[in-house]
Amino acid sequence: MQVLETRIAEVKLITPRVIADNRGYFKETWNRKAFAEAGLDLDFVQDNQSRSSRGVLRGLHYQLHQPQGKLVRVLSGSIFDVAVDLRRSSPSFGEWAGAELSAENHAMLWVPAGFAHGFYVTSESAEISYKCTDFYSPGDERTIRWDDPELQIAWPIPPGQSPAVSEKDAQGVPFATADLFP
Repeated sequence: MQVLETRIAEVKLITPRVIADNRGYFKETWNRKAFAEAGLDLDFVQDNQSRSSRGVLRGLHYQLHQPQGKLVRVLSGSIFDVAVDLRRSSPSFGEWAGAELSAENHAMLWVPAGFAHGFYVTSESAEISYKCTDFYSPGDERTIRWDDPELQIAWPIPPGQSPAVSEKDAQGVPFATADLFP
């Protein structure tokens, strides 16, 4: 397993070892001992999976009082995955890190608790799986606008196109007025 830092030290790009031959491939996507040895001693309590079409943008989501760390991977297709640091006490507060995750590159993104998360689908469709360190709490969920000018996220949206977003995401709050972490 290869673990690389992104622009934000706590957000990690993880590529598992892939054993491939003419029959296909095998990879280990989660091994508590191997992750702990790599400095990611994590305890997951919930697995989620979603499917989205090309041009769908989901996010930027987070839970304020029950923050979730997320290990995100793509089962089919490709996405541009983003984590935004919402911790006021952090030297990278307000900064974002992004990476292409795909079924082809096998990469995973570790999004720690205290970060907002979002992704944009760059393939015809994509299936995303993510492990969470805390349970989903609907009343605790918050959404920051995906296109907030203060964050300046470089989404790979083709010129002249707009992403497909949910009503909830369209009503996300600006970063400047969002509920944030200490």
